[in-house]
Amino acid sequence: MKISLLEPLGVPAAVIESYGKKLSEAGHEFVYYDTKTTDPAELAKRSEGAEIVMIANNPYPASVVNAAKDLKMLDVAFTGIDHVALDACKEAGVTVCNASGYSTETVAELVLAMAVAGLRKMREGDIRTRSGQTAAGLGGREIAGRTVGIIGLGHIGLRAAELFLAFGAKVIAFNRSVNPKAVEMGITYKTLDEVLQESDIISLNLPNNKETKGIISAEKIALMKNDAVFINCARGPIVDNAALAAALNNDELGYACIDVYDGEPPLAEDYPLLHAKNTLLTPHQGFISEEAMLRRAEIVFANVDAYLKGEAINVCKL
Repeated sequence: MKISLLEPLGVPAAVIESYGKKLSEAGHEFVYYDTKTTDPAELAKRSEGAEIVMIANNPYPASVVNAAKDLKMLDVAFTGIDHVALDACKEAGVTVCNASGYSTETVAELVLAMAVAGLRKMREGDIRTRSGQTAAGLGGREIAGRTVGIIGLGHIGLRAAELFLAFGAKVIAFNRSVNPKAVEMGITYKTLDEVLQESDIISLNLPNNKETKGIISAEKIALMKNDAVFINCARGPIVDNAALAAALNNDELGYACIDVYDGEPPLAEDYPLLHAKNTLLTPHQGFISEEAMLRRAEIVFANVDAYLKGEAINVCKL
């Protein structure tokens, strides 16, 4: 069976070679590309003849799925799969697997770091220090004693909640279903509007799909406290980012820490959040750490092994 990894996984080449060697020794053909591409024609070329294709977070459009006539399994080295043409995969009978769980700790820790940075105005402190100024007037607030709202209590949301609780915060959450573990931890479930209205810190941890796209609308942003810190390390299209920028510029929201956008960085020069006040922007680095990249590689190659044995794991519902 031909197995093609279409882009790097952020780990040393020796790691990929080690996994590839095991596949080759088992009688399979393993092909690895060490450069990224978003060109559909090149993606189709790299997928040619492969029954298993491995990708990360670059788009895999319908035209490529349709061109990959031998494709049986698409192994996504990412948690979210909204960059994959899922309808085309479903129609072609392609099994889609993801790497759920690899970035839980890494993203949750960034959420905490952003909360501290937003409350303590660390970006502004850095700018002042470099320009010969002092901390006069910066002030700041503590996480301890604050109300933190988690929107989406999946693996990442739950881990972030656990870390906030360790900091002494009160945690409330909005989620479609109730997790008994969350209840045991002391997390109180509320409606989305209640979470937005009551929280001093809001962390968005939802996937991007038909139900969640645009869920944090201008109307929802207006419900937030005018000194709240809003954190998005989930997906950009879940939020009306133009409305978010407007709220920040009009002093209707305290601070925003954003790692994800309507598209992948680099962002267009006129992107609203680039020119918004009181923001900390990072270039979609939430999932990247040495540990997470190694876990991701382990998971996606385990997905391949399981599929080859007829016992597919991490299968996504299409």
